[in-house]
Amino acid sequence: MPHDACAAPKQPFDDIRALLHDLPGRDEEASARTAWRESQLIKPPGALGRLEDISNWLSAWTGKSPPQVTRPIVAVFAGDHGVAARGVSAYPQEVTRQMIDAMAAGGAAISVLAQQAGAGLKVYDLAVGKPTPDIVEADAMSEQECVATMAYGMEVLAEGTDLLVLGEVGIGNTTIAAALALALYGGEAGAWTGPGTGVEGKALAAKREVVEAAVARLGEDRDDPLKVLARVGGREFAAMAGAILAARLQRVPVVLDGFMVAAAAAVLHRMNPEALDHCIVGHVSAEPGHRALLARLGKKPILDLGMALGEGTGAALAVQIIKSAVACHAGMATFAEAGVAGPSL
Repeated sequence: MPHDACAAPKQPFDDIRALLHDLPGRDEEASARTAWRESQLIKPPGALGRLEDISNWLSAWTGKSPPQVTRPIVAVFAGDHGVAARGVSAYPQEVTRQMIDAMAAGGAAISVLAQQAGAGLKVYDLAVGKPTPDIVEADAMSEQECVATMAYGMEVLAEGTDLLVLGEVGIGNTTIAAALALALYGGEAGAWTGPGTGVEGKALAAKREVVEAAVARLGEDRDDPLKVLARVGGREFAAMAGAILAARLQRVPVVLDGFMVAAAAAVLHRMNPEALDHCIVGHVSAEPGHRALLARLGKKPILDLGMALGEGTGAALAVQIIKSAVACHAGMATFAEAGVAGPSL
């Protein structure tokens, strides 16, 4: 009999757990080179504030010094949710498909902002028109379906990019994000559940009840972030989690957008607190749960503009800040090059 004949059968999430257990780290040599050059540029130390941190972060994860951003891609993942039938959104579910079409036609906000940022735009249709089951009554995905969808999200890097910008679209997905946050971090449903597309009053109270009821089904599975993702998540959330993980494995920096993207990222963070070190947060959303979630993730957003559109819009805006950080670091003269006297102390 083979020595492993009595070994426990492989479970659907085993490969994902193994990848999260052994993640590549920063390139400290590239980071040090960038820090040294930063110290030689014609300005007082730290005078460019967070721009300096962004330059170093890029070098640490790409291994390039000076850092570069030459092929940013905005990846928008789209999905539909059965829970939308409970009136948790101010818009009908067919809007998900209509927004995908608007993006393809160049008329959506993300279409404009991606072009402005010099970024490619890819929209990934995760069976839009075929909603996942209502998470109050049933699991969104089987564990096998969840793994397959994560694997699909990992393919976002196949065309090559040096900066991955994540966004989403899907009627009802603020409810899904709130359910994930509540399941992963606890607290009250009301603290995580916001207006989304504009629900208020009794509709918002009902939305909070939906979130609470969905999470109440989980039982002991609340202790397993991947099972939480399968049971109360959604296809676009699983795909985004897969994309973030793949980017880490390939040392590609990631810009996270709003509440939904953060909720997908939180699944990985709960598995390994270092899993999001290659990620930066483009903005903090007006959706109230987002700021609280970023605090759990230990992430400081680049922008705070009161936006709540999703689609990757806030993250796409932040790309222009990131590019400015790169341009300053690479383009500024050093004290020696400019013939400027350095600090005397």
